[in-house]
Amino acid sequence: MKLIEKRVVLHFPGFEPLDGAAHRARYERSARQSAAVWGYSIETGTPEAGSDPLSFEVMTSEAIGGGSDSHSWQTKSRIHMVEHDVLVRRLRSRSTVSRIIAGFRSCVEIMLEGGMRGYFRHAWRFGLFFLFPFLLTALAIALTAQIALLPYGLGFPAWHMLWSGSLALCFFIFAFLPFSERFHTLHLFADWEMAVALGRMDQAEFNDWLEGRAVAVRKALMEEADEYVISSHSMGSSVAAHVIGILLEREPEIFKGKRVVFATLGSAVLQCALLSSAKLLRARVGLIARCPEISWLDVQCLTDSINFYKVPVVAVCGHADAPPAKILLIRVKQMLTGEHYRKIRKDQLRVHRQYVLGPDMKSSFDFTLLTAGPMPASVFAYPEQDKLPA
Repeated sequence: MKLIEKRVVLHFPGFEPLDGAAHRARYERSARQSAAVWGYSIETGTPEAGSDPLSFEVMTSEAIGGGSDSHSWQTKSRIHMVEHDVLVRRLRSRSTVSRIIAGFRSCVEIMLEGGMRGYFRHAWRFGLFFLFPFLLTALAIALTAQIALLPYGLGFPAWHMLWSGSLALCFFIFAFLPFSERFHTLHLFADWEMAVALGRMDQAEFNDWLEGRAVAVRKALMEEADEYVISSHSMGSSVAAHVIGILLEREPEIFKGKRVVFATLGSAVLQCALLSSAKLLRARVGLIARCPEISWLDVQCLTDSINFYKVPVVAVCGHADAPPAKILLIRVKQMLTGEHYRKIRKDQLRVHRQYVLGPDMKSSFDFTLLTAGPMPASVFAYPEQDKLPA
């Protein structure tokens, strides 16, 4: 196996309120964990001044053995963090009432466009993930209304609704909203708004932002490298599919002569692509799948309810005749100590983030090695038993 000396990485993070600097800091922490587990050296550089998207270099190396049998390797990777924090902040910056109304509107739109039906058909746990924040909030609204109307139900004069209305408002603001933050409810409302926007492609602000990212990504791809890794997590996979699809629409030969791995981690492409209006996204999925230079690796996890486990994304998007993505099934519990796993297993969003976080133990997948290690990223599609190659 020829080791990688130079790599370019374009990483599309998930829907989180983190800018490029915060994602880089997370990457550095995870990289240190990976290096400690696998026994190699790593150095994460500072962000390049003025870079857009934020970029930085990562140097990994290892010297093995001594004397005549000694050998070593060194790999330099440039990581470009193609985050969408500007869109996340826009969706989260409005008033609570506006966010709730917009969230429920997105819920109705997804139902009318067949998204919910598709979720339950292909991954019923993802369907429950979709419904949960809306059912929880609807129940809270119903309880709030019941508290406000309590005097009417008891036959009290109408003026008693002054105190009951105040009590209902206090319940919703000071009891429900803090409780709902445990489940990131309003954040998920915004997530579904973005899912609709990326499916319909009918909002100028989102579309213009994607066009701008395509220009930036094209520039990054012009750097010479042995390998190009386009990695994406969760909602970032839909963003990546749009951006790479835009480039392929304009320049079908843009990847000619390059070794490219498109790695989707806990992918939520179908979160958007299953909407009936998402014709453009599904077409771009087909372009990526049919590009001969791109190897698509879809990393999925049984204990992650926020991904489409064992679902062939390319075929479901209507391209059964195209080369399918190679599916790598991982287990979070094999990456973490028993104690660590027990602490996080009930927090589904935390489990969902593990794809891009550092490991406690060696396993068949490691995000840092995928993006900065010496082996070609495609090696993760064919792990030797349950461990990576030595």
